[in-house]
Amino acid sequence: MARVDFHSQVSDKLTYTCRLARKICSISEGKDPIKNIVIVGPLQTLKGLDQLLWTFSPDEFLPHCFLDDEAAAYTPIVFSEHFDPQAFSQIPHQDVFIHLGQEFLNDIEKITERFDRVVEVVSTEEHDLLAGRERYKQYRTMGLELFNHDQKGAS
Repeated sequence: MARVDFHSQVSDKLTYTCRLARKICSISEGKDPIKNIVIVGPLQTLKGLDQLLWTFSPDEFLPHCFLDDEAAAYTPIVFSEHFDPQAFSQIPHQDVFIHLGQEFLNDIEKITERFDRVVEVVSTEEHDLLAGRERYKQYRTMGLELFNHDQKGAS
């Protein structure tokens, strides 16, 4: 069963997610870094994240693409609007699942079985905070291991 981390009070979800993805990709377990990240959220958010990943750090590039791209199975970071177990069966990603949306994911049991870690990024916006609290309660009801990282406006 996956560990669930809430990164709450984030002032800029996209910049924060870029930094988080960079950190995840750089963490080593033995000699091999964690490479497989799936990011799920609204299409507009994912498009903004796609653009930002090209520009946020002039010295580094984090390879990424959308799930329907032919290179998805070989790309460390994959974007999708939804988690569809059938579509995800085509890629090996199972390390980290980052959720940028506000809705509770219907297939959370399948997500927590497949991924070692689930990360919920919650902004400082009131509607996002309220939705994040509801998701936290739902995860807790499921008996999952929960951790909250209060970022107090970090971007």
